Amino acid sequence: MTRPIVIRDKVVSFTYSIQDEEGNIVEQSDLPISYVHGGQHDLFEKIEVALEGCAIGDSVQVSLTPEEGFGPYDDSMTYTDDLANVPSEFRRIGAEVEMMNDRGESRKFTVTRIENDKLTVDGNHPLAGKVITFNIKVADIRDASPDELAQGVKPMATPVMH
Repeated sequence: MTRPIVIRDKVVSFTYSIQDEEGNIVEQSDLPISYVHGGQHDLFEKIEVALEGCAIGDSVQVSLTPEEGFGPYDDSMTYTDDLANVPSEFRRIGAEVEMMNDRGESRKFTVTRIENDKLTVDGNHPLAGKVITFNIKVADIRDASPDELAQGVKPMATPVMH
């Protein structure tokens, strides 16, 4: 029997860690994440290309520039306001708030700094502007069902270590 490999229309499950430029692990998932290879998903293209032809147990390492990953850091996505203007439930580092612009578009912001009676929120992804490296290990490969081919794999909520 031949070992299954990552090709189009296979459901691929993998575990991963993300390292910053200094080699620090900034995110990790030990529970497998799944996607349909060659289908519609949120996986970075460079990672999908690197996984092509891999078998269960294989590992790949993929570095992404900001443009290939979470985008460049945009200073215009940070806002500072007087602490007194901010509801108490958001007065902690890491608190997330959803804000809407005048066009009705919403975006999630994270409280990143509180000092001198000022609070700063940031709408950039935490890894925006950074070169990152994914360390990926293939956990499983199987044929996709007709529903998965049509709609993709519905990811399960997975705990992520930051």
